[in-house]
Amino acid sequence: MNILHTSFECYPIAKVGGLADVVGALPKYQNKMELTTSVITPFYDNQFVKDSKLKTIYKSAIQLGEIRYPYVIEKIKSPDIGFNAYLVYIKGVLDRPNVYNYEDDAERCITFQLAVLDWITSLDEMPDVVHCHDHHTALIPFLMAHTKPYLNLQEIPTVLTIHNAQYQGQLSYEKLHYLPAFDKEKIGMLDWDNCINPLASGIKCAWRVTTVSPSYMEELQENANGLEGLLRHERKKCIGILNGIDTYTWNPETDPMVISNYQESNVVSGKNENKKWICNHFDLDIDKPLFGFIGRLVGEKGADLLPDIIKESLRTTDINIMILGSGNPETEEQLKALQEKFISRYNTYIGYDEKLSHIIYAGVDFLLMPSRVEPCGLNQMYALRYGAIPIVRRIGGLKDTVIDVGEEGFGICHDNASVQDVCYAIERAVNLYDDQIKYRNTQKQVMKIDHSWDRSAHQYIAIYKSLIS
Repeated sequence: MNILHTSFECYPIAKVGGLADVVGALPKYQNKMELTTSVITPFYDNQFVKDSKLKTIYKSAIQLGEIRYPYVIEKIKSPDIGFNAYLVYIKGVLDRPNVYNYEDDAERCITFQLAVLDWITSLDEMPDVVHCHDHHTALIPFLMAHTKPYLNLQEIPTVLTIHNAQYQGQLSYEKLHYLPAFDKEKIGMLDWDNCINPLASGIKCAWRVTTVSPSYMEELQENANGLEGLLRHERKKCIGILNGIDTYTWNPETDPMVISNYQESNVVSGKNENKKWICNHFDLDIDKPLFGFIGRLVGEKGADLLPDIIKESLRTTDINIMILGSGNPETEEQLKALQEKFISRYNTYIGYDEKLSHIIYAGVDFLLMPSRVEPCGLNQMYALRYGAIPIVRRIGGLKDTVIDVGEEGFGICHDNASVQDVCYAIERAVNLYDDQIKYRNTQKQVMKIDHSWDRSAHQYIAIYKSLIS
C-alpha cells in the first residue's frame, strides 16, 4: 500500500506542537511494516529546509480565485528522516519562517491543499490512501469527492485524523470562490454554523475519521467546540487510536541532546547528572525534588493556573519548579515576575528549545500536565520514557495513559484543572518522593512501559486495508 500523509507540520521539517511529532513518527513506523508512506508539507523558510538537499520533481500552477500561483514540489534527498518527504513551494505564500499566525492563513491552507491534489493527479502511481491531519488539510476529502478538477481522485479513500478539534479553520463564504468548481447542491458538505468549516467538512467527507486517543473521541461527542452533534451523527466511521512516540528519537540511552545518557539500570545516576545541569544552569537546589512543565502557555494546557500553583506549592512544599514554554503574553509575564520572588527555587525559560526539553525530561523528577484539553498528550509518554513521574488531569489521552499510584499505577492523577487539585497532587508527589524505595521502583517501572508506535501503526494499517477492500 502507498499512503500519503498531508500536514502543515512534521518533525523535523517544521514543529509547533504534538502534531509535528505524530506526523514525523507514524509514517516512519508504517514504513517498517508493509507500507510505502510519504509526507507532504509546505516549504518553510526555516533552518531545516535550508540545510536539506532538495530535488525538484514537479512544477505547475494552481488557481486561487482570480490569482494563478505557480508551485514546485521538492523532494528531500537528505537528511534521511525515515520516509519520503515532499515540500510544496509557493513563493510568497508558503515560504515563510513560521507555520501559523499569518492574516492569510486560510489562503495558505487552501493553496497548499490545491497544489497537493494537482500534483497527485499528475502521478503515474497514485496513493492508495490520502491521510489528512487536522483542519489545515481537512478540505482535501471534499475537494477529491466533489470538485471538478479532482473527480478522478474520488475513488481514493481518505482518512482524517483530528489532533485538536478546538481549531477548525472557519472562513466566510466570501472566500468560496477560492475553491474549484463544484455542484452547488454539495454546499452542505462545506457548511457548519453558517460558514465554511474545513474540519466539519473533513468529518463529513472523509471515509474514516480518527482521533488521537479513545477517550478524546468520547469527549468530543460531548464537547467539540460546536461539532458535538456532527461527531455523534458520524460516529459509525469514527475511531480513537492512541498516539505513540518515536522511541528512537526519545530514548534516554542514546539521546544525543541530554547531558548524560542512562537506562533503567543506572537511572538514578543518569537522571541526577541531567538534574544537576538544570539546577546549575537555572540556579535551583539539586537536593530538592524537581517539578517541570513543558508546553504551550495557553488555557488548554492549564498554563494560566501555573503562576498560582507555583506561589502556593512553593509556600507549602520544599520543591523546585522549572517551566519551559511560550504562549499567552500575560501568563509569560506572570511567570517571569515570579523568578525574583522565588530565587533558587523556581525558574522559567520563555520560548521553545528542543534540546532543553530533552534535558528537562531527563532531569526532572515529576512533570506537570494540568490540562483542560488534552486530545492525547505526548509529554507524559516522553516523561515515562525518561523515568519522570507524570502529574496529570484525568482527561483525554492522559486518562488513557496514566494510572494513579493509589490505584496500583505509576502516576499522580487529579480530576479538575484547578490550583487546589494540582497543589494537592504535588503534595502527594512529594510524599512519594520522600519514600525513596517506592519512588525509585516506580521510576524503573515507568521506563519499561511501551508507548512506541508499533500497536497504533498496525491499527491505522487495518483501517487502510478495510477502506481499500
